[in-house]
Amino acid sequence: MKDKLAEMNARLTVTNTTNSLNMLHQVKTNYFYYYPYSRSFTHCPLYDSESDESSRGYYHHRYRESSPNPQRQSQEPNPAGARTGLQEQPPFLKRILVVDDEPDVLLTFKSALEGRLDNRGRKMFEVRVYDNPLKAVSEFRANYYDLLLTDIYMPDMNGFQLSQKILELDINIRICFVSAAEVNISALRELYPALSLGCFITKPVEIEYLVKRLSAELD
Repeated sequence: MKDKLAEMNARLTVTNTTNSLNMLHQVKTNYFYYYPYSRSFTHCPLYDSESDESSRGYYHHRYRESSPNPQRQSQEPNPAGARTGLQEQPPFLKRILVVDDEPDVLLTFKSALEGRLDNRGRKMFEVRVYDNPLKAVSEFRANYYDLLLTDIYMPDMNGFQLSQKILELDINIRICFVSAAEVNISALRELYPALSLGCFITKPVEIEYLVKRLSAELD
């Protein structure tokens, strides 16, 4: 009786050893996922990518959707909309700040200037408009605009006072004045000696002339 029990134990040992070796052989190239409720192993490939051509059709990890790989998520690029900060200004694009108390004038200038393209089909101007000079000063960003185009006669603050405020914030900005009224340049030079009064545009103005005049100031 003892001999038979010893023989049976020996056979079980050999069988368990063989099964263990087979499983180790499988683990070299694949892995197994154990489902505790079904008491069974599910065969899954070693590839950890659903997009991998060599593993497509064999990817069966049932917890993949609920437990994504955090390392893989961290490697995904940020969407374009997630970028922060101001976008770098192309050298051919000029930013213009337009201040006028007449909304129709603002709309006309903005649409006409932003619709202007250079000889290579590139946008020439980016325009920001304000109908209130006080708000234009409070929201002004230094080293952002290339040129200020301002009306002269406005409530609360005229175009020359506005220009002085803007120059205190950004000494490098170019300035052009626009007005439907006649302007006495000599008298203005005495009132505002620190201002450059070389660019005056009379309303109404043709868009071709406006673009030409502003382009000359920006060169």
